[in-house]
Parts: sequence; structure tokens; C-alpha cells
Amino acid sequence: MRPLLLILSSLCLWPLPVAAEQRPNIIFLMCDDLGYGDVHCLNPSNGKIATPGIDRLAAQGMSFTDAHSGSSVCTPTRYGVMTGRYSWRTKLQSGVVEGFAPSLIAADRPTVASFLKSAGYHTAIIGKWHLNFEYHDPKTGKPYSAKDFNTPPVGARIPDGPVTRGFDYYHGFHHARDMEAVIENDTVIEHDEVVHMLPRLRRKAVEFIDSRKGKEQPFFLYLPLGSPHTPIVPAPEWKGKSGLGDYGDFVMQTDDAAVVVAEALERNGMTENTLIILTSDNGCSKAAGIDKLAQQGHRVSANMRGSKADIWDGGHRIPFIVRWPAQIAAGSTSDQLICLVDFFATAAEIVGRPVPAGSCEDSVSFLPALKGQPIVSTRHGVIHHSISGHFAYRQGPWKLALARGSGGWSSPNEKQMPAGAPKAQLYDMQHDIGETTNLFEAKPEIVNQLLDLLKADIERGRSTAGPDSANDFADIVLWKSESGKKGKKKK
Repeated sequence: MRPLLLILSSLCLWPLPVAAEQRPNIIFLMCDDLGYGDVHCLNPSNGKIATPGIDRLAAQGMSFTDAHSGSSVCTPTRYGVMTGRYSWRTKLQSGVVEGFAPSLIAADRPTVASFLKSAGYHTAIIGKWHLNFEYHDPKTGKPYSAKDFNTPPVGARIPDGPVTRGFDYYHGFHHARDMEAVIENDTVIEHDEVVHMLPRLRRKAVEFIDSRKGKEQPFFLYLPLGSPHTPIVPAPEWKGKSGLGDYGDFVMQTDDAAVVVAEALERNGMTENTLIILTSDNGCSKAAGIDKLAQQGHRVSANMRGSKADIWDGGHRIPFIVRWPAQIAAGSTSDQLICLVDFFATAAEIVGRPVPAGSCEDSVSFLPALKGQPIVSTRHGVIHHSISGHFAYRQGPWKLALARGSGGWSSPNEKQMPAGAPKAQLYDMQHDIGETTNLFEAKPEIVNQLLDLLKADIERGRSTAGPDSANDFADIVLWKSESGKKGKKKK
């Protein structure tokens, strides 16, 4: 038995719940395809795009250097943010959703929005959803089909969108291919040129913050921007600003959204007790022109290998900057391992409530890290997932990737790997962040240990402590390159 003094000392490491009257406003600003190296303060040597807004948030708060998205592509990450659960536990085993289909989030599954709403928060989403919903004919109530429309028609009604998943207010769009269709709450209200979407979201975010002035009720604003994802369309006033082409200009315009959000908070006296998280849903896309940017001295993934869609860290290690002046030391950093699925459990600890039953199977609170303390976790490691469904498992310095190559878009991908190449990859991320030396065959004991943990986390339906849960999808395939199978949906 440990001495009483040691027990009491360890208890002191747990952050106390925030008092009800001091519950912070929460803004979760998620950029789309913004690479780790695209943020200048995270990549000062090889980052050539100016990001003064994000850099200022970092200087006033905490930067995480080992934060990861739930996947290396859009939809799965967004599912994890909303539910605290890895998306590969659903029917979505690879790729992304395309809209005109029922919501990927089951109607009875708690979301971080419904949870915060039940805790007394006003909840809003301004931006990109990309988790599926249907568009219905307002006269007949019948669903429209994607094959019949290039873009959802004005007046279309949405029966299973964000306002049915915990949000009081929604203004935005579904995903990039349907960006012309502007949605408010449960209705397509107009069509607009895609170049206007980022300015629209910027304006609406400021209007929302201004509208909360003088109100005692705290708010949760989920602000998932659609930039700098394709279509890469910087507004005319931003053209040429970066000197690196349209992508650099669009990143700078995206950064400006962080500037105006911070200004709105300051103008309304909300800065001190508003928690802002600024992050990205995955790494930078090849559509940005990664090779050309590198020739100009800008490395979108900093010193990491790969980019969007890949199982390598460039696909899923992301900017993650948190500012909360009332609680976080300015200019601080954390090298603790976290994932975007952890947002839900963190929000629960902040408001001092347990997570709802049937939620947060993979979510761990990182609130202690914001206070410079170790994260207390029952999760053994973090699971990564590529666009093609390839898995990786990270624990401490070790990363096991069940893929021969990138598992995504970068070369060499699975088909480009030479015959006889190891069927998986093992890297020591502490000493080899660029994933250059594959230790898979040299460290079989580490491989087996990580593989057993990954299997257990999949089979239990959860990676945290608690009662076993059920995946929505049976026969989740571990070795995608070996079998070529994608599994089958549970009946």
C-alpha cells in the first residue's frame, strides 16, 4: 500500500471541476486540411506562410506537439470530435461520406453538442458538417437523390442534420462538393459562389459571438471551416499575399478567421474565460501542390513524413493550440499524446459532469495537460487510420503501422512497395519522427505488444476503461493490404 502522503499528493494532480458560474465559453475552431507545418510558430525553420492569428493564440496559450486527428481524412475525424469514438467502429471503414444519405451519427448517440446543451450551454455550428444528412423535398417530404442534383436545391429540408444532433443553431454547408448550398438550421436557404463561403463563415462567427454579449448562459461554438481544403479559392483581397500561390494565400485568409474570432471575444469582454481550441481535421492535401511549396522552402508537414490520407504522421499529426487565459499559462507547450476524440471527455471534465452512457468509448480528458500536469488515462494508446482503412497504433515512442507503404496518397503507396517489403512498419517516434527506419523485423516483441493492444481495443468496442461496447461493424479487418477485405456491416 502506498503511503498516505503519496496518495494525497497524487490526488492533488486531478484538476477540480470548474464552478458553474465560471464555466467557460468553448470555441472549437477546426481548419480543413491545414498541415502541421502550415502554422508558422510550429514550423519556424521551414514554414514560409505567415499565420499571425494562430501564432498569437499559441503565444497566449498552449501548443501541443503530439496531437492527432482521429483519421487522416475529413469525415472520420469529425465523427470522433462529435462522439468521442473512432469512426471505424461505424460502417465507414474507409474514405469519406458524400451527403444525400442518413446521418453517420445515430440519432440516439450522445454528441458533445447534446451533452453541453444538457449542461446549460447554448450550442452552435458554423461551417462544414460532412457527416451525412438527407435533403428532402419540402412539398412531398421524400428524399432527394444525389444523382438528380449537382447541388441540393434551395428550400430542401434536412431531417437529420446538426440541429437534431445537439446544436441549437447551424449555418454552413455539408462538404466541399456541395459548398454552393448554404444551409441554416434545417433548410437550404440559398446558393452562393464557393469563394464567398470562408468570408461568410468568418462573418457569421463574429455575429454569433457578438450576439452572446451580456448573456449569462455559456456557449459552445463549433467552427469547422472549409479551408484551406479544395476548392482553393482565396478572396481577391488575399490573392498574392503569401508569395507562395493560391494555397499560401488561402492559408493566410484562414488564419484571419482566428484573428477576427479573437478580436470579437476581446471586444465583448469574453477573452479571459473562453477556451479556444484551434486545430485541423488532418494533414495538408496533395492538392495544395506540396512539391512546389517544398521547392519554395515551405514544408507542409514540417519534419514529418506524408500528408493527408496517409498513415504516416504527416497525415494525422495536426496543429492543436489551446488558449484559455483564466487557466492556461501563456506560451506553454505540451508533448503529451492526445487525439481529437479526446475533446468530448475533456469538455465533460471541464463542466464537472460524467460522460453520458453509451458515449466516449475512446475519449480521454486532456484537461490536466492544460494545467501542466500528466494526463490520467485508462487508454493504452492512440489508434490512427488512413483513407484506405489501414491501422496504426501509437504507444509512447512506438508506432506500429499495419501497412507496407503510406496507406494513402503519398508514394510509395501499397501497390508501389517492392516485393518482399515488410508487411508492416514500426518506428521509434522519439528518435525518428520522419519515419525513416523501419524496425518491424528488428523489434518483434514491441510489434506483438502493440498488435495485441490494438486487437483488444477493437474487439472490446472501446479503448478506455468501462463496460465492453459493440462496434457497429462486424469483422473489422486489421491487415487491409493482406486481405483486401473491407469487412461487413452488423445486422
